Amino acid sequence: MATATAIRTSREVVTALRLTLVLAAITGLAYPLAMTGIAQVAFHDQANGSLVSRNGSVVGSQLIGQNFTDARYFHGRPSATVSEVDATKALPYNAQNSAGSNLAPSNQALIDRIKKQIADLRKSEPGLAGGALVPVDLVTTDFSGFDPDISEAAALVQVQRVAQARGLDPAAVRRLVESTVEGPSLGVFGESHVNVFKLNLALDDGAAH
Repeated sequence: MATATAIRTSREVVTALRLTLVLAAITGLAYPLAMTGIAQVAFHDQANGSLVSRNGSVVGSQLIGQNFTDARYFHGRPSATVSEVDATKALPYNAQNSAGSNLAPSNQALIDRIKKQIADLRKSEPGLAGGALVPVDLVTTDFSGFDPDISEAAALVQVQRVAQARGLDPAAVRRLVESTVEGPSLGVFGESHVNVFKLNLALDDGAAH
C-alpha cells in the first residue's frame, strides 16, 4: 500500500514538474518573444522608445518632454521632478525621477507658485496681452514630470514670443503650430495636443520660414 502511494506521488510530482516547465516555456519564453517580434515589426518606433535622431545621433524621444527655457523655443508644462541625489533640488523634466508635486489645490505653496507663474507668463508672453486667459497646462505640473505635450491653446499663446525671438512671421509660426496639432487617439481617447519636442525640432528645421 505504501509503495503504491509512493509511486502515485512520484508520478504526480513528475507530471507537475512537466506542466510547470511547459507553462514556463510558453508564458516565459515563447509568448514574450512572439510579442517582442510583433512589436518590432508592427510598431518598431514605439517599441524602441519613439526616439528621434538628427545627423545620426539621438536627440530625444517623442514620449519624454525636455526642459526648454530659451525664448526661441516653445516651452512645455512646469515640472515637479527633483534630483535623485538631493530631493530638495529641483531638476525639471528629470526622466530618471518621475514625480508630481502631490500638492492639493488648497495648498498655499501651490497657490503662490501658480500666481507667480501667471505673473511671469504675462511679462514674457506677448500673446497674453490684453488680459488673455493663461492656459491651465502652462502653470500646472503633470503626474509624470515630463509630459511632452501641451494644449493647442498653450502653444498658440507662445507664438508671438517665438516669432520675435527668431525673427519669423507670427502667421507662419501659427500655421506651423496648427499643422502639428494631434487629435485624440482613434478620434475619442484623450485631448488634442501639440508635442513640444517635435514642434521645436520643426522650428529648427526651418518649417516656419
